Amino acid sequence: MMDAPALRSHGLCRDYGRRGMEVHALVDADLEVFPGELVVLRGPSGSGKTTLLNLLGGLDRPTSGQVWLGESELSTATEDELAELRTSRFGFVFQSFALLPMLTAAENIEVPLRGVRTEPRLRAERVRELLDMVELGAHANQRPDQLSGGQQQRVGIARALANRPEVLIADEPTGQLDSRTAVAMMELISALVHREGAAAVVSTHDPKMAEYADRTIEIRDGRLYGSGEQVR
Repeated sequence: MMDAPALRSHGLCRDYGRRGMEVHALVDADLEVFPGELVVLRGPSGSGKTTLLNLLGGLDRPTSGQVWLGESELSTATEDELAELRTSRFGFVFQSFALLPMLTAAENIEVPLRGVRTEPRLRAERVRELLDMVELGAHANQRPDQLSGGQQQRVGIARALANRPEVLIADEPTGQLDSRTAVAMMELISALVHREGAAAVVSTHDPKMAEYADRTIEIRDGRLYGSGEQVR
């Protein structure tokens, strides 16, 4: 891993509700994630995992505190700047797969490449490479309803990596999968993060998923614990 973090936060807070009735969903979250590092964020439902990921990925704005993607501060970026960063420098994997049902597996993977206007020949090469990486080359022309849940999540992971993002954000990516498929997904995410050199933050409520992390962080009641614990 490189010395400089790809993603970092300082004093990150997110409150909801009106004054006097606030819910402190995230409290003073300090975090650094380095290129090629897989950080697993563990905690029960309602602990603040999704809130933190949304802030780290520029999908929401903090009540206070800062987030940096490299030298770009997300908390002061305009909406247009955030949209560009999310398209070109982040990759997102969702629990619900979030594939476009009318598109094939290959076409779903291609969407982010079209978003940054990648030249057609390079798009096709990258899609083929990613399909091979997630072992779905034979399913390139199938639509989501023709794929299993595990296959759909493989497409989602390939799509998230299409633009070679600096940061991968995955919110409960194994939440809708059976235990055997969930293990296969975490093995795949770990292998691809290290191969592609992305900084990754993956949330889960399953303690077994921490086995695939370079580092684990516990979140309880919006507070982070163990952010310096090296797993291996």
